[in-house]
Amino acid sequence: MGTRGSAKRKKKGKKSGDPRKQGQERAGGAVRNSYRDASFTNSQVLGQGSLTAHTYVQQYAPVPTALDALPALPQEFSGRADDLAFILDVLDPERSAGVASVAVLSGWGGVGKTTLAYAAGHAAQQRGWFSGVLLVDLRGYDPHPAQAEDALEALLRSLGVRPEHLPPPGAGRDALYRSQLNARQEAGERLLVVADNASALAQVQPLIPPGHHGMLVTSRHGLAGLGRMRTVNHLQPEDAVTLLQAALKKNDPDDARVEEDPGAAERVVLACGCLPLALQITAALLAQDPGQPLSERADALSQAEGVLDGLSDGERSLRAMFDQSLERLSPREQDLFRLLSLNSGPDISTAAAAVLAGQPQSATERLLRQLAASHLIERNPAVRGRWQVHDLLRSYANEQADAVKARGREPRRRYDQAHTRLIEYYTEHAEAADTLFQPPGSAVSSRFTDREKSLEWFDAERENLIATAHTTPQASLKLGFALAHYLKWRRRLQDLVMVQSLALKACRTLNDTRNEAGAWNNLGSALRELRRFDDALHAHETARTLYQQTGDAHSEARAWNNLGNTLQELRRFDDALHAHETARTLYQQTNDTHGQATAWNNLGAACRGLARFDDGVTAGQHAVEMLVAAEDWFRTGEAWGELAMTLTAAGADPGQVCDAWSESAAAYTHAGADEEAAASRAHADSTEILDK
Repeated sequence: MGTRGSAKRKKKGKKSGDPRKQGQERAGGAVRNSYRDASFTNSQVLGQGSLTAHTYVQQYAPVPTALDALPALPQEFSGRADDLAFILDVLDPERSAGVASVAVLSGWGGVGKTTLAYAAGHAAQQRGWFSGVLLVDLRGYDPHPAQAEDALEALLRSLGVRPEHLPPPGAGRDALYRSQLNARQEAGERLLVVADNASALAQVQPLIPPGHHGMLVTSRHGLAGLGRMRTVNHLQPEDAVTLLQAALKKNDPDDARVEEDPGAAERVVLACGCLPLALQITAALLAQDPGQPLSERADALSQAEGVLDGLSDGERSLRAMFDQSLERLSPREQDLFRLLSLNSGPDISTAAAAVLAGQPQSATERLLRQLAASHLIERNPAVRGRWQVHDLLRSYANEQADAVKARGREPRRRYDQAHTRLIEYYTEHAEAADTLFQPPGSAVSSRFTDREKSLEWFDAERENLIATAHTTPQASLKLGFALAHYLKWRRRLQDLVMVQSLALKACRTLNDTRNEAGAWNNLGSALRELRRFDDALHAHETARTLYQQTGDAHSEARAWNNLGNTLQELRRFDDALHAHETARTLYQQTNDTHGQATAWNNLGAACRGLARFDDGVTAGQHAVEMLVAAEDWFRTGEAWGELAMTLTAAGADPGQVCDAWSESAAAYTHAGADEEAAASRAHADSTEILDK
């Protein structure tokens, strides 16, 4: 019947048919609970107060998603085969074992980490390993980096979560992110999350996906603890040339400058440090000036000053990228980075860096590790405890140091003192190491336990020492003398000529006549080793004359001895014999037994040149006896070798010659001169064969 009561009942029925509105009333737009007709039989009162509960409901309506976020690869992408193989090995679903596969790509700004991550993502998708890719830029080196909750919001939106369903920042947002990815996994999907440009662990850790999904992280810092780490280095030169060529042709397919001048192209990429960003900037500048030859661009980039000015195209700047990285460092780390520019060589030891910084070695090592983690410096891969700076970063560090010194007298004085400390460290250690090359009985420094240790130090620091020799006249002079024996030992003859020339120039600058004679003498020996005999003769004659003027008889003897060796090379044996006899007499007058032995040895060689074999054998035997007594095993090896050659020329019994060569090999072995020992042993073997 159509009564009001039946209408009310219909209304109630309609209300009870909507379970979402049951027990709710609206008052002024608010929603509150109604307990009318409720029964609380057998209920317990747990306490008084209010309880707040949050329930996040996700409606699975058709919502747009963004799971194809990877940009297309630039056509100039090249190289990186080893890096790609590493990343794909991490992302391979066969290796995931049910947990997220995470690879962390670190490297300095502009090295191409982001593009490499994109390339790896494309390669993984082509293999069918992922059904979609999520990409988030964490802007880690911007003034205001993205926070983890912002990144989570971006990722959830990409996953199709409506803005009104996003929980506020906190655990709820993390939980929804994980539940979304878990649901995708249950649906048979596998997603790759690319977190680009991270600067801190806190940005990334909440983004690590659960289950069997994958993740790539790029950062200028080595973010340990997230997954397998890979340092991305600059390109190989051939790949860098390929990138430059492709970038130019991208702007103009007819641009043939690389093909027309491959030598200049290589110079350009080397000046750019084979750094992808620098190459792309250079390509853009070249595209703006299609008539500029690559050689002209290479010349401009090769200038030490202002190289970073040439790596800015108005939109991208290498200097600006380096600024971002430097600003992330602590003041002490920034200071050490700038100070490292004062080291002239290609790398630096922890000990030398500590001297430069004026800090304990342990504290300096911690700072160096932080700089390496930021990829502003890198560990020397060949030698533990040594650090190196890329040329472009070195130029940047120089700029930063100059900017600090320009602030006033005190900063300038501090940097000058640091540089002086470093030069003194190198010169004092070189002089100490050189004492292990002096004749037996000479004073030996306690810094090095034996010759092997001094050789090890010289080998590690050789390039730094030569670079330091160019810094000041005092350094040129000291290192010219300290390096002479080592460079001759290692047969670094061009380096020997260079440092002796620097020492000679320093002597003239400092008006140091006494040491000028020594520099001439050392230079002559180096020139003789290079078979520049006329130049060597002039150098030794000049040294002899200067020593005579200063009344230094002992050093004059050394000059006469070296002069005689050069005269032998010029086949002037009579003059050579006179020179060696004069040297022997002067050594006798100055009571230098060791010097007498070397003069006797050289006399034997001169007599052999004059076919005075008996005199030559007698002289050689004198030399051997005196050098054995002095326990100078290297020169004993030389003397036995000279005697063996004189015996051969005299037509002596081959067995006697073989014995002499064997003694030479044994002496060289005792001295640790393996190459010389092998050569003498080979002579002994060949003589023995002839004897048979």
